[in-house]
Amino acid sequence: MYQANEKRYEAMQYNRCGKSGIKLPVVSLGLWHNFGSVNNYDNMVDMITTSFDLGITHFDLANNYGPRYGTAEENFGKILKNELGAYRDELIISSKAGYDMWPGPYGNFGSKKYLVASLDQSLKRMGLDYVDIFYHHRPDPETPLEETMGALDYIVRSGKALYVGISNYSAEETLKACKVLKELGTPLLIHQPCYSMLNRWIEDGLTKVLEENGVGSIAFSPLAQGMLTNRYLTGIPKDSRAASANSVFLSEDSITNDILNKVKQLNEIAMERDQSMAQLALSWALKVGKLTSVIIGASRSSQIVDNAGIIRHLDFTPDELERIEQILK
Repeated sequence: MYQANEKRYEAMQYNRCGKSGIKLPVVSLGLWHNFGSVNNYDNMVDMITTSFDLGITHFDLANNYGPRYGTAEENFGKILKNELGAYRDELIISSKAGYDMWPGPYGNFGSKKYLVASLDQSLKRMGLDYVDIFYHHRPDPETPLEETMGALDYIVRSGKALYVGISNYSAEETLKACKVLKELGTPLLIHQPCYSMLNRWIEDGLTKVLEENGVGSIAFSPLAQGMLTNRYLTGIPKDSRAASANSVFLSEDSITNDILNKVKQLNEIAMERDQSMAQLALSWALKVGKLTSVIIGASRSSQIVDNAGIIRHLDFTPDELERIEQILK
């Protein structure tokens, strides 16, 4: 039986999430990749327990993470039962619904029917009575926002989630969601956008909306699917995600000469700071994006150990920030 590192909380930094009572680790672990039915279970256990030993208390899932859909939650539920059950009250567990999950008109987007049914299924797969955070995964252009936010309010009041969040919403959509949830009496806890050195869209309005409304933020893909690491500096490894025929979100064509040149220059700054390229990218995202936390993905524990090492060097000098800006232009 797994026994957690007694000094785990000394190894991590925690930030308050918006104006709530919750603090999140600056590094959270996402189970988007490498926790599905096609992956090695023992490796999953190693990654989860290594994360917790490093003070990573937040684990981020969604209904359709796999592959197959739902299997990341199933595997996480098994790990909870067998390894982390005694530590449930020390964990922040989140899930989401909003993308395609099951056939027919009720298994997608943002209806109350879909969101409530999906969360019920997620709780069953993970063996939980509640999740700490439940997100609407993406805006629904057809369902009234009042219905979607009303579903999130209902979910909190029913005890199935403690807090709610949204993901992939624009600044304008986020502001509207904040107002509706505030009127309902269930404040928006957190927004989960895609954000990195190579994808800075949140700086054009969203960050301001979140600050003004006391909402936390946690970025997914802060390493741009691995492009902001040392992985591709000398070419595309045969065992990399970009080289995989099954990769949907990253291809060899994505890794352009322009991106490689930028990463090589950024890596020089990372080495000067005694950081890995990944650590530089994560530290920068937290600083410039004014984030509560970053969600990392991993295929092995050593990557988690490296990423968690950002707490040793989260600060930047004005000169470093300016040099990075010049490279990213």
